[in-house]
Amino acid sequence: MKTVREIAREWEACPQEAWGELFAQYGQDERAGVQKLVQRYEKKKAALEKERIRIHAMTEFERAYPEYELICGVDEAGRGPLAGPVVAGAVILPKGLEILYVNDSKKLSEPMREKLYQEINEKAVSVGVGIVGVEKIDEINILQATYEAMRLAVAHLDPQPDLLLNDAVTIPKIPYKQVPIIKGDAKSISIAAASIVAKVTRDRMMREYDEIFPEYGFGQNKGYGSASHMEAILKFGPCPLHRRSFLKSILTQAEENSGVRYEEREGSAGDQRE
Repeated sequence: MKTVREIAREWEACPQEAWGELFAQYGQDERAGVQKLVQRYEKKKAALEKERIRIHAMTEFERAYPEYELICGVDEAGRGPLAGPVVAGAVILPKGLEILYVNDSKKLSEPMREKLYQEINEKAVSVGVGIVGVEKIDEINILQATYEAMRLAVAHLDPQPDLLLNDAVTIPKIPYKQVPIIKGDAKSISIAAASIVAKVTRDRMMREYDEIFPEYGFGQNKGYGSASHMEAILKFGPCPLHRRSFLKSILTQAEENSGVRYEEREGSAGDQRE
């Protein structure tokens, strides 16, 4: 007779699709340790079934357009921060593909986003990324910069899409049929995948910039206006990564504190890939 430890190892090595055989084999085993294993995997099975139902619901919009073969989700990361680029992701997933735990990137932990980012890139038909840097954001405003990042992301797809599912917006100057979906990153698996690609790409960039401008804490705040970030701007003034159009009031205060005018950038923010 197998020990409880041996049965546990057997279950760990067994693919989820074959758990039914183990339930049948060990369901009547009266040993308390075995029954705990059975109960644990019954809970895991129930959780996986619930997740599959959620993921299927997130394909509603993709299934609503069967006449389109290459359906692309589009989303952005970084519209709101005080510093750093805005990044857009565009993802075409194979029809019927199931990637568990895909969700609005803001609802996922960083390790889960990184894991899903890798899986999305491995399994997608095509992935495109568009990046627009700080100078362009200040020149044309953040909304227009976001549209430009989205156009770049779509342009980088190969093959090109037949239909775009966008998170809330209609992108100007783009030749494809578009469907804007409010809170689309929580409703469409394609948009959610695009949100993960955009956020992971941007977060990695901000961690790299943190090594260049460590005083602002970009590795932690990703350019958003945390209290410590605001204090750093007041103390050190802005760096080349800061969006001047977002900082008018705080720059006025920083100039008053330091006696230095911050009209011109100094240094380089590195490759912002506009």
